[in-house]
Formats: sequence, C-alpha cells, structure tokens
Amino acid sequence: MRRVLLRLDCAEVILLANEPVGLLKVSRDGMDWDLIQIQLAPSLQGQGFGAQLIQSVISEARDAGASLKLDVLKANPARRLYERLGFTVIADTAHLFEMRLKP
Repeated sequence: MRRVLLRLDCAEVILLANEPVGLLKVSRDGMDWDLIQIQLAPSLQGQGFGAQLIQSVISEARDAGASLKLDVLKANPARRLYERLGFTVIADTAHLFEMRLKP
C-alpha cells in the first residue's frame, strides 16, 4: 500500500485506444530520477509494452542528463526486464533490490 500511495503527484495513467491499461509513476526530481511504479493490465504483460514504456523513460532521463533508479521486489520477475534494459543491482534488502541504470 505504501508503494501505491507514494508520489501520487507523479502518476500517469497509461492509455491504449483511449482505455486505461496501466499506471506509470516517475519522480523527475533534479538529476536523480526514480521509476517508482509501473503496472500494466495482465492482458498486456509479456508483450513488450512495459519495455517500451521503460525505454521511453530511459531516453527521457538520458536527454535530461539525469540518473534513473528503481526498486523491485525480489520475487518480481520484472527484474530480468530491468537488467536487460541496463539496470544493475546496487543494493538489496530483505525484500527488494535497488537498481540503477548504467550510465
């Protein structure tokens, strides 16, 4: 619930054919950006939509000269996607990995 309520001011509803299909939260504070949350409807998962969204955020961060980080729960298979897109684990806790995009 903490993650859901965190930084609602950064929330963007993802639309496909004018229908809400997901949620993206990115804090674009200064030069240290944080990909807080990405959610897609189950019917869209595994089809490359998430990768496209994240690649768009990566491109935007690079254009701004900003770093980009995220936290992922250890049980979340999306970690493989993040690694494929260039994120590396920089810290881990009992329940999650903190990842940062390689420069």
